[in-house]
Amino acid sequence: MTFIERLAMPLLPAPGDGAPPSNLLAFFWHFARQIRAPLVLALCFKVLEVAADLMIPLALGYFVNIFASPGAETADDRLALIQERLPVLLMMLGFFLFFRPLAIIGKTAVVELGLMGGFGNFIRWQSHRHILGQDISFFSNDFAGRIANRVMQTGISLREVILTSLDGILYGFIYLLGSLIILAFTSLWLAVPLLVWTIAYLSLIIFFMPRIQRASEAHSELRSEVTGRIVDSYTNIQTVKLFANKGLEDANVAESIDDFNFGWIQVMRRSVAMSALLIIINALLVVFTATLSLWFWMGGSASAGTIATALPLVSTLTWFSGMMLWLLGHIFESAGSVSEGRQSIAVPHSIVDVPGAKPLRVDKGRISYEGITFNYGKERSVIEVLNLDIKPGEKIGLIGHSGAGKSTLVNLLLRFYDLEGGSIRIDGQNIGEVQQDTLRNAIAMVTQDTSLLHRSIRENIRYGKPNATEAELIAAAKQAQAWDFIVDLEDNKGRKAMDAHVGERGVKLSGGQRQRIALARVILKNAPILILDEATSALDSEVEHAIQEQLLGLMSGKTVIAIAHRLSTIARLDRLVVMEDGKIVEMGSHQALLEQGGVYARLWGLQSGGFLPTAEIETEAEAETETSAKED
Repeated sequence: MTFIERLAMPLLPAPGDGAPPSNLLAFFWHFARQIRAPLVLALCFKVLEVAADLMIPLALGYFVNIFASPGAETADDRLALIQERLPVLLMMLGFFLFFRPLAIIGKTAVVELGLMGGFGNFIRWQSHRHILGQDISFFSNDFAGRIANRVMQTGISLREVILTSLDGILYGFIYLLGSLIILAFTSLWLAVPLLVWTIAYLSLIIFFMPRIQRASEAHSELRSEVTGRIVDSYTNIQTVKLFANKGLEDANVAESIDDFNFGWIQVMRRSVAMSALLIIINALLVVFTATLSLWFWMGGSASAGTIATALPLVSTLTWFSGMMLWLLGHIFESAGSVSEGRQSIAVPHSIVDVPGAKPLRVDKGRISYEGITFNYGKERSVIEVLNLDIKPGEKIGLIGHSGAGKSTLVNLLLRFYDLEGGSIRIDGQNIGEVQQDTLRNAIAMVTQDTSLLHRSIRENIRYGKPNATEAELIAAAKQAQAWDFIVDLEDNKGRKAMDAHVGERGVKLSGGQRQRIALARVILKNAPILILDEATSALDSEVEHAIQEQLLGLMSGKTVIAIAHRLSTIARLDRLVVMEDGKIVEMGSHQALLEQGGVYARLWGLQSGGFLPTAEIETEAEAETETSAKED
């Protein structure tokens, strides 16, 4: 890889860990300043290129003046005239043979080799790294497809704004300024039409471009909406098929595409109006310049060379002015995409490591919830002043209806959310004051809704321990009762066993198979704290029984929190914690809670096949309340 090709490496590290600025210009500068050296180099080459192009009409005028020189009637007279001006002619020859090609080749090499690929990709890379550090709620509140579209589109759009400005707009601005200077020095009056045209041209830009940018930003938002809806349909294709709602999804996407088309029409209306006015002022510029040139030539105040310089200048400007407006429209459309993309990319992280945060050290695995309060950003608290102490190596089960607060306790322990009050400590260390990665490295979790990465079985299991050996991977798969089905797997590309890919979110596997892969991953991780959230809910009874025996061995020496609606799966744990409405209402061993005859005993008695029938429980509770009221 050459020096030029390394000017904007795709994986350029971001300056600092904070979010990019939310202000649009500052957002541009945040990325542009990281490659300012190649940008300045390209700028210098571009200035030289424009200077070379401005020399063309000057050279043309110079040659016309030579041809029109009086007294050059014979060949000897013409030869003498050429010899007299030979130094200037040789300088022009060298300029066009060497200087201009060097400027163009240098600029092209820097832009095409150094910036065109790497610039957009390092923006995508840094944006992705920043977004990957967002908390869970960030991803819960938006389409994954829209976020991905913003990351991909913002990189290419920001690159287009800067490089198009450098390659087109800067060229046009310098060429226009140079033309005004040249005409002012050759014939001041010939510069007047160009000056008036410049004012009219800038007025068009000032009036139309902000309107085009706003329309482009709205259009970009609609494009992300289309992408989000399409990806949402594909991601949930099983639900779409299950409810036979292809027509509903078609209508949903068609509506967003229709809005997207209308957004494009809004952009084009403004662009067409601007182009129509430009055609008019360009025609007026050519007519007035040609008329004045003829007038001054007839009056003897302008030479043929002056006219030969002026007319190509304005002709080039009228052609390039249309190109510049197209480029400006493209720039503002791309700027609209960047402005829309920063809605995701420039969002600061809401959960961050405090300054000086230290790694979590787990010596024993004691977990303490100390007066915690949490409300998910709502007025009413989901959990209020809750205390729970889990001893080192203790195995507890969390029991309660949906919404009781069980999963919230787990999410808070993982610091997916920050507390409103109180603290959570592991071995005396406040989890809000330690590094998040070390906290989550100390906790292994299997969830009910198991999603796998669209990668091979090997990569999914190794996610629990990236440096694991092949022998360790196989041992974990066998312990999770997954090896027997893994060896028979083959994907549509012929990859087999551990190399077979599982599809997006693991859709090529059954629910039970996905859960066993997730268990293998947790077994491999071997963290000191283990969380099981309906860890065997997707398994049949025979496999579940076999895995539960393996889990008992896995739990040895670890602090364990288990959540299950099937009470029989957690009845033999050290302690059971019963929750209702974010509060702990009962706590004790299975036998002790049965003897109390309270909530847990009622739930145990109502079980059918080991499940927790929520609706039936609520109905019975209401009936008991009514009976008590009548007795009173």
